[in-house]
Amino acid sequence: MTANMIKGKGFGGALRYNLDKVERGVAEVLDHSFVLVSEKSIMKEIHMIKILRPNLAKFFYHTSINFPPNENLDNVKMKEIGNDYLKASGFDQHQFIMFRHGDADHPHLHILVNRIGYDGKVMSDSNDFARCENILRDLEKKHNLTAVLPSRQAKERAMTKDELEMMKRTNTPSHKMSLQVIINNILASKARQSCSEFVQALHEKGVNVLFNQASTGYVSGISYSYDGLTFTGSKLGNNFKWSTIKTSIDYEQERDRATIHEANARTKSINIDKRASSIHSGGDTKTLCLSSGERRRDSKQRSSNRRGFEKNTPSGDGCQQIIGIAGSTIGLPEFKTSNSPHDAHLESLLGSNCRNIGNADYQSVSHPQSLFKSKRKRFRRSKRA
Repeated sequence: MTANMIKGKGFGGALRYNLDKVERGVAEVLDHSFVLVSEKSIMKEIHMIKILRPNLAKFFYHTSINFPPNENLDNVKMKEIGNDYLKASGFDQHQFIMFRHGDADHPHLHILVNRIGYDGKVMSDSNDFARCENILRDLEKKHNLTAVLPSRQAKERAMTKDELEMMKRTNTPSHKMSLQVIINNILASKARQSCSEFVQALHEKGVNVLFNQASTGYVSGISYSYDGLTFTGSKLGNNFKWSTIKTSIDYEQERDRATIHEANARTKSINIDKRASSIHSGGDTKTLCLSSGERRRDSKQRSSNRRGFEKNTPSGDGCQQIIGIAGSTIGLPEFKTSNSPHDAHLESLLGSNCRNIGNADYQSVSHPQSLFKSKRKRFRRSKRA
């Protein structure tokens, strides 16, 4: 068995979805804890319990339990399995409704649960994925169902739903599947190949590796970059972790220390070149040469410029400089003097005000934009007069 779990903020959407399938004859209700099986009645009962924990956002729990196509289970058996799952999960004193769907090529059921119990206690969702997997393995043994290999023991990670949909749409294998095949073929091509041979073979196939190497030379992990995407060994499966790879090749820490260091340097250089070409194609290469510290200082400088004022505000000609900074920062046109009588009048208004702004009045001016707008309004009123 496998299970998919969802925790959400609302009960109504999933309930409506399942009841709609019941009305169309592709699903049926196996069991429930409500007075009536209707959307309106169920939502009223849910609300009565929900008010016990009004501040809890994600009170809704939804799981679908999927069985292999060869499992021939009747409703009685599936209901028993569903109730055992609820009890083992701690939902024996919670509102729930259980549906069996018949619109897929394998039997499966959906269970909708209120995480808030009748006593107001909330079922914890800590480590719920691990707990769910352990419960499924126990139920497989109890009901003599087809055993599924635990995820920790899986040699290769299965494709996700999004990957399967992409493969159906494009008719091409996913990057993860392609990478798994490449690594398996390289390991099978030669027994006990050296570390340098393994790295070189991957590089020839377009795969760059990055080892998690400590200063002592100890390697604790490996990542694979392929076609612009990077996967850790654990994301591909146990067979692709460094703890497994190093037992399949001829590896010695001290002897292969330089080889791994060179592989890391090459991969990092390739990644930098790719980022450089990507930024260059976008028309902005300035930030590429900045280190993280320089980027932080540059960001602080831009933030300081946006504020526009220093505490010791200058007067006279300095006011024009401040307005120019404000205009260039906030998108306003920079104030420039001219021979126009309107501009001269505006300049006199701004200049006289800047001379009156001292340390005591600085706190009342929140932004240069507000000063610019207020002077512009005064200029318009004086012009109309």
